[in-house]
Order: sequence, then C-alpha cells, then structure tokens
Amino acid sequence: VPSATTSVAASARRTAGSSAASPSRSSAAPSSSAASPSSSPSGSSSPASGALYVSTTGTDSAAGTQASPTTLTSAITRVAACGTIYLRGGTYNLAQTVTIAAGNNGTASARKTLSAYPGETPVLDYSAMAESSSNRGLAVNGAYWRVYGLTVQHAGDNGIFVGGSNNIIERTVTAFNRDSGLQISRIASDTPQAQWPANNLILSAESHDNADAAGENADGFAAKLTIGTGNVFRYCVSHNNIDDGWDLYTKSDTGAIGPVTIDHSLAYNNGTLTNGTVASAGDRNGFKLGGEDIAVNHIVTNNIAYKNGKHGFTWNSNPGTITMTSNVAIDSTERNFAFDGGTSVFRSNTSCRSTSSGTNDKITGNTDSSNQFWTGSNGSRCSSYAGTPRWSFASSGSLVVTFG
Repeated sequence: VPSATTSVAASARRTAGSSAASPSRSSAAPSSSAASPSSSPSGSSSPASGALYVSTTGTDSAAGTQASPTTLTSAITRVAACGTIYLRGGTYNLAQTVTIAAGNNGTASARKTLSAYPGETPVLDYSAMAESSSNRGLAVNGAYWRVYGLTVQHAGDNGIFVGGSNNIIERTVTAFNRDSGLQISRIASDTPQAQWPANNLILSAESHDNADAAGENADGFAAKLTIGTGNVFRYCVSHNNIDDGWDLYTKSDTGAIGPVTIDHSLAYNNGTLTNGTVASAGDRNGFKLGGEDIAVNHIVTNNIAYKNGKHGFTWNSNPGTITMTSNVAIDSTERNFAFDGGTSVFRSNTSCRSTSSGTNDKITGNTDSSNQFWTGSNGSRCSSYAGTPRWSFASSGSLVVTFG
C-alpha cells in the first residue's frame, strides 16, 4: 500500500478497520538538520558542545551551562552564529513577548538554533497575557534562525510570529493562542517591502485551537498581508482553529504578497474548536488562498482538507494562477473546491463525500481529466479516502496520513 510520506494526498495510506475518532499526533525530539525534516534522535542524543542552556529556574546572570542555566531572553542575546540554545523541558510561565530582534542573525552556513533539549518538551505559556495585537508569544524577527521542538500556547495574539527571513520553524506546536497560531508578516507598519519576511520554511508543525474573542481572525497558519517571496509550509497540520486552517489573505492597501507554497499538509475541522465551540464570524475554510481580487500565484500541492466548516480549498477572490496539484478535499460543509474565478491550473485533484448530498465544486481555470471533482458522485480515487483519518509525523519529519 503506498505511503503518505511520499505524497500525503495522492498516495494516502489506508488503514482498514480503524476506530480512531479523530486524527492524532506524535511528538519528536530535536536535531540539527537545516533544510529538510529532521530525524528524531533518541533521548540519549548528545547536545551540541558549547551550547547555552535555559530552564524554568534559570536566571539572567547565570552562565548558561547545564549546571547553571540562564533565561530564554538572556540566552537569545548571547548566542553566537552557529550556536545553540537548549530549552529544558517544563512550562515557562511568561507575561511578555520573547523577541529575537531584527539584526540578531545567523548566516546561511551558521544558523542560530533555539531548540528543545533532546527528549524534552519546553512549553512557553502566556496565560498571563491579555488579548491584544501587541501581545505575541515568540517573535522571530532575526534571520537565519532555526526554532525546533517548542510548544507556544495562550499568547494574547500570535503564538509564533515570523517577521524575519531565511528562518526554519520546525516541529513546533502553537495552540490556544488568541490570534493565528503561527503568522508570517512584516515586523512593523513602516517596514519597507524589500524587508518583508521571505524564504522562511515552516516544517512538520502543528497549530490548533487558536481563537480570538471576535471569532474571526485566529487561523492555524497565516502568511498574509505583507510577506515576500519563498515562504513554504511543508508537512504541517492545522486543525480545530476558530477561523481558517491556512490564511493567505491580501488587502488592497498593501497589495500583492509573494507566492506561498503549501505542500504535503493537512487541514481538518477548522471553524470548530476541539471543545465544540463555533463562531459565526469565522470563515472556517481549510485553505484560504487570497483576498480582495489581488492576483498571487501560490503553489498548493499534495494537501488534504477534511471536514472544514466552509470550503476545503478556496480562491477567496484571488484571480491569479494558483498551481493546484494532487490535493484532496473531503466532506467540506460547503464546497470542497471553491474557485469562482481566476486562472488557476488544476491537475490530479480529488473531491470526495461520504454521503450522496453536498454542494458541487466550482472550478474556473485550466482543468483536465486528471481531476476528479464532486458533481454529485465520487470518483474512483475516493475509495482510498474512506473512513476517519489518522496522522502522525514519521521519524524523518514527514507527515503520514492514513484513512480507515
């Protein structure tokens, strides 16, 4: 049976007789890979030599050794290019944004790394924060950083905000934040377009149960409004967020953003929190790919949208040429694929429903017979996507989705 590690959508592995009620996740420990998913080292993996160590009981003035750990804010200002900060496991109760400042950079050949200690899970908890657009959790405004294995939760705005370029955010979990769990956007309103965040890779990350008070802004992942080129999401999972799974919105006052790639990723149950909460103001799409009639040629390949509260994949008034290849949408509340305009190119996409009722897909653009869209019945490929999905990250970091 083909494995979803090679193509999450087109080659999903089916597990017969599964009794899972909902998809589940697995966690992994950190390692030092840069551009591709990391293998999961065992708990006995040796930390990098010369690293700085942070713990829940660390102090600013401490040396940053294993015996005398420092604080996260202090370590961030001290780490050298090619250096590593290890966060020991436990809950860090924080009330202010932790910022990697613009200019605090590694290089292409010597990244700075902020990582969970091997085999441990550090949780940055911002429950003490009020909901406010200025109250982010971790702000990555520097360049050439790698952030690995952290959970960021309950921030007053984004859990992780990426305003810098050429960063890798890997194996993170952003949950219960009061705006989008992880967002890529410019640092400030006066940031020139040439400095909008570019070439960031979000890898093997999960984002769930993010919800703002208004119920209309908190997505799982957002790369919107003011971003440069080359931003990529790969092997990521967004579920049970109050608004959309992914939001690539554009506005007329800031214009077009750089094309975003979303690849081998999964969006499910967006629009409904895990506790059953639904907000009528939320858009509730799996993958929302535009806004305000601004053309951006995004690349959307090998993804799955499952039981999202509105559409699975939607152009959302993006008249550009979106590449839509080998995606699967299942049981969306409205359309699985909603493309009312534009010049998008559709190849090998699959739309399925578990009952004979449902709204037909709307497709405008370049399409051919390789697609199996819903027009009242399932195509032959839908038999591979029957039942409830399960998901996990393989030891390599690849996303594995099984149905049954």
